[in-house]
Parts: sequence; C-alpha cells; structure tokens
Amino acid sequence: MAGTLDGYPQHVREQVARTRELVARLHAELPRWGLVVWTAGNVSQRVVVDAAGPSGRDLLVIKPSGVTYDELTPESMVVCDLDGVLVDGGRAPSSDTAAHAYVYRNMPEVGGVVHTHSTYATAWAARAEPVPCVLTMMADEFGGDIPIGPFALIGDDSIGRGIVETLRGSRSPAVLMRNHGPFTIGPDAKAAVKAAVMVEEVARTVHVSRQLGEPLRIEQDHVDSLYARYQNVYGQGEGAPAQEKEHA
Repeated sequence: MAGTLDGYPQHVREQVARTRELVARLHAELPRWGLVVWTAGNVSQRVVVDAAGPSGRDLLVIKPSGVTYDELTPESMVVCDLDGVLVDGGRAPSSDTAAHAYVYRNMPEVGGVVHTHSTYATAWAARAEPVPCVLTMMADEFGGDIPIGPFALIGDDSIGRGIVETLRGSRSPAVLMRNHGPFTIGPDAKAAVKAAVMVEEVARTVHVSRQLGEPLRIEQDHVDSLYARYQNVYGQGEGAPAQEKEHA
C-alpha cells in the first residue's frame, strides 16, 4: 500500500518530485546502453532530508519491482526510507531496495546506486574474477582493478553489506558481486549510471583482448598518475564537471 509524504515539508516533497523525474529518465539509459533485459536492473538516488521529515532521515527513490522499462514514469517511481520501507508509491519497491538502502546508510558520500546484469561484466562476476587494470580508461575511471564482491542472496541487506565491505576505502565505483552482477555507486545517480556503462565497456574490451593473448597490466605508478589526472585535472579547463568528463 502506498505511503505518504504528507508529513514532510514542501521543499522535501519538491525535491522528491524532481528526483522521481531524474531517476525515471536515467532508467531509460540502461536499455539504451544494452545493460539490462526485461525488468532486470535498477537505479536509485538519495534524497537528502536534512532532519526536516518525520524521522529526520534521508530517503531514496528507486524503480518499482517487475515493471518494464517502457512503462516507467516519474509517478511510478517509489520512495523508501533508508531501511528500505516504502514511504510513498503505488507499487512494491525493487527487490534490490534493501541493498541500495544499506549502501546509503553506511556510505554517506554515496548519492546514487545502480545495478545491472550487463553481459560481459556479469560474465566476469560469474567467474569471480576481478577485471584487471589493463586500459588507461580503467585507470581513469576505476583507479585500478574492478573488484569482486562476495556471494550473497537477494532478500535482505546481504548484498548491500558485500558492496560496502568491498568498496569502502576503494577507488573503484564498481563491484562485481559474485555470481550476480555489477553494482555501481556515485555522488549522484547519473554518475553511478556512467560507471555502469563504463564497467560493461571495459569488461567487454578486456575479454576481447584475452582472446588475443594475455593483456598487459599498467604499472601501479602509472595507474595512480592517470587516476589523479582524470579525477582532478582533466577537463577542468573546459569547464566540465567530473561526472560529465569524456575520454578523448
């Protein structure tokens, strides 16, 4: 049953409405980039409440469970608290909501979370093998290998715990959960979607490279240099914010 936002002040309700529009729009990017099939996958974004609501805690906006991508609208997005409990919306939240909520509770710097079952990244997850940092694009975006997270079952916050344990202190915004698939994080949902796109791109490229022979790792000092430049210098003269940077 739908909850209600009536107890929240007007500025929070307006922020939720904007976030619903954003999250609905970003979900369209997942099939566009070939990262999902049918109803699989999800995007969420944190709504910062600043102690202005009934619980004084942040909220999250995520897609409802079992709805195809061409049926998603801003109005169909659901709002949950950071325990994954429905606050507002006419449908049940995504089955991955508990994982997203755990990440937000335990990584306050994270504003967006994405999960897909994109083919190449999930193939690496099925092998429980990190994607090695053999591309400058990987050094730029991930600061090293894309790590493997532990096996965990859907239904509680076990996946979320695995994401946090793997990514806390890591430069990578992506983890390949073993036998499951990629989860990505970012300061907002758009950045997390970009990370999901880039995970699939590098997973595919490194897989193709391995068909030709063993790819060559980039030396760690070069990885560090590339990461620092891309994250802190690249594009600044062009006025591009970090989440808009492109490889060129």
